[in-house]
Amino acid sequence: MVQIHNFSYGLLNPALGYVMSCLGAFLGLRCVTRARAHTGRGRAPWLLLAAVSVGATGIWVMHFIAMLGFTIPGQQIRYNLPLTIGSMVLAVAVVGVGLFIVGYSQAGFVPLLAGGVIIGLGVASMHYMGMAAMSMPDAMRYNRFLVAVSVLIAIVAGTAALWAGLRVRSLRATLVASLIMGVAVSGMHYTGMAAMRVYTGKMPAMSGDTAVSFLLPLLLGISLVTFVLTLMISLSPTEEEIHEDRQLRHRLNTTVRGLPARPRPRGIRRDPERLR
Repeated sequence: MVQIHNFSYGLLNPALGYVMSCLGAFLGLRCVTRARAHTGRGRAPWLLLAAVSVGATGIWVMHFIAMLGFTIPGQQIRYNLPLTIGSMVLAVAVVGVGLFIVGYSQAGFVPLLAGGVIIGLGVASMHYMGMAAMSMPDAMRYNRFLVAVSVLIAIVAGTAALWAGLRVRSLRATLVASLIMGVAVSGMHYTGMAAMRVYTGKMPAMSGDTAVSFLLPLLLGISLVTFVLTLMISLSPTEEEIHEDRQLRHRLNTTVRGLPARPRPRGIRRDPERLR
């Protein structure tokens, strides 16, 4: 079995990955709170932004920041472009499906569990799809028990994320929930990495780019998108402000409807005696 290193740069990659996971979860939850304040189609844009925040930043970026610290002595690991991009699309898609299931259904255990299972299975699939994107001379195998544990952690994390999206409202509670979700996502990732075994052998030949030439610019691009999302969310009205604005509009409409109708001005009647 080939020796591998998951912490080639010490705690730098795990810590930075954890921070990005917490940031993505925090932004996603703030988007969900704004989605709750809307009805109908007004919820969709905020749910989509939440899916991008959680799926791209909170999960995918965390995964590949951690993978920058993964090395095999004497080997250069390359990444297949379509599989790597596909794993990001998959993460955003499954998180979006889970959010839309819960966001457009009546509050209940069944939609929450269904959405959590979908997100969990999707997140686990994204992780192992990202691992499959690696191209190296040796062969990878997985410990089935640890793989099952990582999938279970992903399902629990996905369900907890949806539950927090339905319940959390205050900024402090959102921060606490984000810190917990960051632990769950990071725990799922490193459990999946602990399940991997690398053996001497030949993997199918795959063209790809090195982490520095491909992953690093892509991660910087997603980080820029995250910064833009942060500005959008910070400048948008909060859930409370949206509710207050709706109530104010309702009162104004009610007041206007209750006012007595103004009499129409009648035409000026001319005195026939003055016209003579």
